[in-house]
Amino acid sequence: MTLSIRNQLPGTVTTITPGEAMATVGVRLSGGQTLTAAITREAVTDLALAPGSAVRALVKATEVSLATGPVEGLSIRNRLPGTITAIASGGAMASVKVAVEGGELTSAITNEAARDLALAKGTQVVALIKSTEVSLATA
Repeated sequence: MTLSIRNQLPGTVTTITPGEAMATVGVRLSGGQTLTAAITREAVTDLALAPGSAVRALVKATEVSLATGPVEGLSIRNRLPGTITAIASGGAMASVKVAVEGGELTSAITNEAARDLALAKGTQVVALIKSTEVSLATA
């Protein structure tokens, strides 16, 4: 299956914390970072997830926010530091490539946001991803 989702990060399940309807799944990415996905308990069962399971964390580019300074007071747990490697601007939106340990992320943000943050190749950023925006896939 081919997907339009640009961000497909390989990793290994480290923890599963089940709730009544949802579960949080900790994933150690190939670059060593930890990512949390909030998915349904049914999905955990359907994917036969367990600690040690190989997965791909999938995140649409529109769900990756960028910060250029310290991030405090946010509920977003997934924070991946990186460096901008490329920016392509269109009429209203910009596609920003960010090198992170073990891979690359794409963030789709408005041109206005890219200008306000003074984003350029080489800029250090933190990619912010809500756990509810992370999907998991198995082979």
